[in-house]
Formats: sequence, C-alpha cells, structure tokens
Amino acid sequence: MLGTVVNSLAIIVGSLAGFVLKGGIPERINDSIMKGLALCIMVIGITGAIKSDNMILVICSIVIGTIIGELVDIDKWLKRLGDLIETKLQGRGGKVSEGFVTASLVYCVGAMAIVGSLNSGLKGDHEILFTKAMLDGISSIMFTSTLGIGVTLSAVSVFIYQGLITVGASFIQGVLTQPVVTEISAVGSLLIIGLGFNMMGLTKIKVANLLPAILIPIGYFTLYVPIASSLGKYFYMLF
Repeated sequence: MLGTVVNSLAIIVGSLAGFVLKGGIPERINDSIMKGLALCIMVIGITGAIKSDNMILVICSIVIGTIIGELVDIDKWLKRLGDLIETKLQGRGGKVSEGFVTASLVYCVGAMAIVGSLNSGLKGDHEILFTKAMLDGISSIMFTSTLGIGVTLSAVSVFIYQGLITVGASFIQGVLTQPVVTEISAVGSLLIIGLGFNMMGLTKIKVANLLPAILIPIGYFTLYVPIASSLGKYFYMLF
C-alpha cells in the first residue's frame, strides 16, 4: 500500500499548495489556465481513446454505462455531496463536485493506476506509483488553483481505487488482463475528453453519469467472451 499512500498524500499536498496559490492568481489568468488545462486533458483523453483495439466495445460501454449512470443519477448524488462540503467551507472551496470528479477521473482512469497498483500488490514494486505520485502532485496544484478544494477529495478516490487493486492484486490479476486494462483506459479516456469540453465551457456533459461505462469491459472479457467462445465451439461440433 506504500505506493498508494504516497500517491494520495502527493495529491493532498499539491491541492493544498494550489488552494493557497489560488487567491493570488488574477481571474483573467485563472481562466486562461483553466482553458489550457482543458486542452491538456483533451489531449490525454484522445491519446488514451485511440489505443483501443475494439472501438465497438468502447461505444457499447458508453451506451450501457450511461443508461446505468442515468438511472442511478450519480451526478445528482455527487452534486449533493459537493454542495454539502461547499456549505461547510462557506463558499471558499469552489465547485467541489466538479473538482472532485475531474481530478478523480484523471488520476484513476489511466493504465498507470491499474498496472502500478498490480505491481505494488504482487511484487512490492512501487516505482510506477511513485512516478504517478509526482505527476499527480504537480497537476493537483494547477487543478486546485482553478477548480477549487474539491480536487483534494480525489485523494480519497485514488486511495480507495488503487488500494483495492493493490490489496486484491493476487485475486484480480486474472481479470485485469492487458486487453481489459486497455479498453478500460480507452473508455475512461472518452470521459476525460468530455471533462475537457466541460472545462472549456462548450458542453455540460454529466460525466459522473458515464462512470459505470468503465466497468463494462470487465464484464465483456470475463463473461461474454468465454461464453461466446464456448457456444462457438459447441455449434462447431454440431455442424
């Protein structure tokens, strides 16, 4: 768990530094930084999305995941949590839910989070997560300076997400194979592109309601592919 703990602490420290700097940045510069970060996020998203080997799966994942997310209305619950925290902070924390969702997706969706956590749990090798901690810590300074203290809460998401993978590494390594990781990253990258558009003020996509889409590739490779393969062999034997 060392790598995950360091990663989470790096985000907290970077976020606090960004929160302190936020008050000293003029609104005009702050807005420009926001747009610049949005462009960077979109590039990260595009780079991850094009790595998919099964774009049909990505599309189906978005559709199915969105239906689930809309039925549960994850966005509503996150906004309620964000509003509660903003009330406690007396309006000093910025758009908590936006910062929380944006940073959580950027920090959790990538392959580094999954592969690094698996290496940490299986081999005790924390190198990837240490590298990720440095990157996340630096980016959290800029995220918090524009999106507010909600970014700090993403440290909790990272701790839970990467911690669960690390602790359960020996059990889930057979599930989180390279194809699964690739498609999860591709689906998550599309969500990151959506975040970028929202940050630019071009759209108002409820990205939180798309979050279940990230889980669909796991079901596809662990359930559908083996069943389809078995049925294919069965019909081949019949004919």
